[in-house]
Amino acid sequence: MQVCLKDKVCVVTGSAKSIGYGVAQAYSESGAKVVMIDIDPAVMDSAARLGARGYVLDITKRADVLKVFSEIATEIGPVYALANVAGAVDQAPFTEITEEAMDRMMRVNVSGTLFCCQGAVASMRTLGQGRIINFSSKSGKTGSALMAHYSAAKGAVIALTHALAFELAKDKINVNCLCPGITDATGVWSEVSKGYVKNMHKSREEIIDIFTAKIPLKRLTSIEDVVAWVLFLTEQGDYCTGQAFNISGGREVH
Repeated sequence: MQVCLKDKVCVVTGSAKSIGYGVAQAYSESGAKVVMIDIDPAVMDSAARLGARGYVLDITKRADVLKVFSEIATEIGPVYALANVAGAVDQAPFTEITEEAMDRMMRVNVSGTLFCCQGAVASMRTLGQGRIINFSSKSGKTGSALMAHYSAAKGAVIALTHALAFELAKDKINVNCLCPGITDATGVWSEVSKGYVKNMHKSREEIIDIFTAKIPLKRLTSIEDVVAWVLFLTEQGDYCTGQAFNISGGREVH
């Protein structure tokens, strides 16, 4: 069964640019009432381009998150879909990971995801249905060298997704997550590739060649690949919940 998104409220975090913006744009083109959230003030301009509502928000602040979602429900309507794209990434040898770096990875990727789910669920329950799409990573399944803290946080997002899927099934709220591989044309890959250049002592071109060679389909993930999966899980996927879907060109297979 395919759900029509016309006039349904769809919230996208981390949507000032990159994957989050692509998801918001796809929702907008499907007729949804789109709400865009980001800690980057540029989200306001991004939202204006799509005719969406924008909020500048630090998702690690629970009280602020709940306030914003309450405002969304009151002023725009009950939330049908939440795409938790917002996240943080960092790279370092594991012996150099500081308390502050570990804390940031967990606060943004795990706590921020949890708080946004808490904010959205109240209004989803009034609808009697809902879709939550969390964002993990290939690294959340098979950890990546030089990214131990990021891998740990993204693994926690998968476990969180499983737990919420069980808890919210009775409310007809489907909770799944996506595990993209290296996604080209994103700020995340730009920053991570800089880290690999530094830590592996190779050029950026060599780094791209190394990682592309590991992918059976011989290309990096694209933003469009990821957006297509978000739309599928939002519009269809009625019998899918608690799953962590790989979008890695065959590199990750479990």
